[in-house]
Amino acid sequence: MFRKGGKSTSMNTGGRRRVATEFEDGGEMIEEYDLKTDELLLRKRRGRTVLGKDEAWEYLVGEAPRTFSPDMGILAESSVNPAWQRSQDTPQSFVWRVRNLPYPIETYQVTCDHGDQKIVIRTTNKKFYKRFDVPELKVLKLSLEDDALTYDWKNNTLIVQYKKPRDVIKAEIEEKVETQQLRLKRAPEDGDVDCKQQ
Repeated sequence: MFRKGGKSTSMNTGGRRRVATEFEDGGEMIEEYDLKTDELLLRKRRGRTVLGKDEAWEYLVGEAPRTFSPDMGILAESSVNPAWQRSQDTPQSFVWRVRNLPYPIETYQVTCDHGDQKIVIRTTNKKFYKRFDVPELKVLKLSLEDDALTYDWKNNTLIVQYKKPRDVIKAEIEEKVETQQLRLKRAPEDGDVDCKQQ
């Protein structure tokens, strides 16, 4: 679904299978799967600007690493601020987590904005607000449905789930078959280097 129109290569490293896809427009996507369970752990993509510069990575699944860069200044983001991320999906649902939210479950309002096709999280005390889309639904041109959206709050973490439509499940199965075919072409292991003889 996300790899259409791209050329993919696969490599095993650190207990993960890494699938890199390059697109004709210069954009790229990297996915990482657990070698034992074949679950998607990370999916990130980036495009190119009109002038050909790489854009910043957009994390679709998994969390961007938090690193301190002296180029960005001496201030760092507080570790107690709310942190939103798309976490590991289940076979039936997309899952997002917002960590560091200490408010009881009655405080949260999670709704679908049908005009913009985005999921909206807000708190009644106006301490947190987030709007985000579901990339898989955008790719397949599917609309959000209120009945598919649920949420729960545990251990200061708001967990938002959206039940996957049948079209998404079908596309994921096709993508998994494609990934397994990539794996059958022997993926290089850690330390494998393609050295040309002279």
